[in-house]
Formats: sequence, C-alpha cells, structure tokens
Amino acid sequence: MWFLFALLTTLSWGAADLFYKKGSDSNDPYSHLKIVIMVGLVMGIHATAYMLIKGLSFDPFDLVKYLPVSALYILSMTIGYIGLRYIELSIASPVQNSSGALTAILLFIFFPQDLSALDIAGVIVVTTGVIGLAILEKKQQTEALKMANVQIEKKYQIGVLAITFPILYAIFDGLGTFADGIYLDEMKLISEDAALIAYEYTFLICAAAAYLYLRHKKEDFHLFKERDKGLAAVLETTGQFFYVFAMSGKAIIAAPMIASYSIVSVILSRLFLKEILSRNHYLVIAWVLFGILILGISDAL
Repeated sequence: MWFLFALLTTLSWGAADLFYKKGSDSNDPYSHLKIVIMVGLVMGIHATAYMLIKGLSFDPFDLVKYLPVSALYILSMTIGYIGLRYIELSIASPVQNSSGALTAILLFIFFPQDLSALDIAGVIVVTTGVIGLAILEKKQQTEALKMANVQIEKKYQIGVLAITFPILYAIFDGLGTFADGIYLDEMKLISEDAALIAYEYTFLICAAAAYLYLRHKKEDFHLFKERDKGLAAVLETTGQFFYVFAMSGKAIIAAPMIASYSIVSVILSRLFLKEILSRNHYLVIAWVLFGILILGISDAL
C-alpha cells in the first residue's frame, strides 16, 4: 500500500504547488506568513476531525516527541513559500524536491537494507530525473523568456538569493524526511496517527503565532479572500495525510518517489501558469514517470 499512498501524496502536493505559486505575491512581504496561516488552519481542522472520526485521543507529549520532525518540515515549507515569490515554480519545485535524493542517501547510510534490483533502478531513475529537471530548468528558463522578448515579472527573476531559497528548502526538507523515516519506519518511535496529529497541531500553533504577528504589524488578512492559498492548504493537508502512511511503509523508496511531485508541478505550471517547457522537459518528465512505473511494478511483485 505504500506505493498508492506515495502516489496520492505526489499528486496532491504537485497540485498544491500550483496554488502556492498563484497565491504568492512578490509585492507582499507577508505573503509567506499568510500561507502559513492558511495551511496551519486547515491542518488544525483536519487533525481535530480526524481524531473525532476515528475516536482517537490526543497526547500533548506527542507534540514534543515529534517536534524535531515538525520543526524541520515547517521551516523548510516557510522558506519555500518565501522563495516562490521570486522564482518560477517550474524551477523552484524540482530544486526543492532534490531533497528526496538526500533522504534516500541518508537512510541507506544509517539504516542499510536489502533492496531489489527494481527498487534500486526505480529510485535512480526518479532521482536523476528530478535533479536533471532542476538543472535543465535553471539553464533554459530565463534564456527562453528573454528570447521570446517576455518581460520577466519580479516574482520570476532568478538571482543568487532567489535560488538559495529552494536549495535551503531541499536541505531542511531532506533532513526532515530522514527524521521521519526514523520515526515512522526504521525505529517506529511514533504511530502514523500520532505523527499526523502532532504535526498538524504544531503547524496550527505556528499559524496562530503568524496571525498574531500580522495583527501586531497591523497587516490586513482576510481569510475568505485567500482562495488560492486556501486551495493550496487543502491539497497540502491531503498530501500530508497520505504521506505519513507512505513513509511508514518503505521510507527509503517512498521519499525519492514523493519528491517527484515536482513533475506534477511542472506540468500544471505549463498548463495554468503558461510557463515555458521545451522538448527536453517532456523527455525528463517521461523519464521520471518511467521510474515511478518501475517502483509500481516492484511493489506489485
């Protein structure tokens, strides 16, 4: 079942990236905090509903136990939200999601395990595809826009600072996913349900802090006017629900596969944000999809 959960996570987070980008405003210095508020609010609602529906009890100590993982994830996501104000989604997403390769390497080093030839082949294909897409995007995107005499918007300009955000995201997210692999798969330090609820309530606390900060700054925030941020939050939370179960099944393979959600992001950015893709982009996308197919076959055997 880990493969199905990983696939659903990939689709959900890929779609979420589209709405994150649409909801990012390069002229609003608090745009990233508003996204944090929306995501935290939706996650808090989901955690409460999940507990009530499943009849679960909440142990506040789980917040502390899972805090190292939650902190790494929330920090990486906030950095990613800032970065999306200044760099194209089709570049940011693949760079950010090279974190899956970092996670797989760390898990393999610290927790060696037997993998089938198909597993190894699938991970290599997916990982090289995601990294290759990041390299391809960085080299071609700005050049293509300039050749087409397109005025690059402020939030799409690429500089050292702009590309730093997705790189930092990749590092912190990779470490977070590595820690998650330890908690949920390798050492079973916490149950899937407890991890999900602890993470979502931690995000809710961060959302409350961000909201109080905006109030202190006298910054307007209208909940029902943040449609794109709200849709991103719903999709993010949907992906998170499936994610914990994917990671508890086979973390070392699920992590790089889930990282390929950048492929979904790139396709959607082409369709809805009119970001330019070349033939090479589609070849790399096909390569990653081939890797996912290999992992699906391996899981079915």
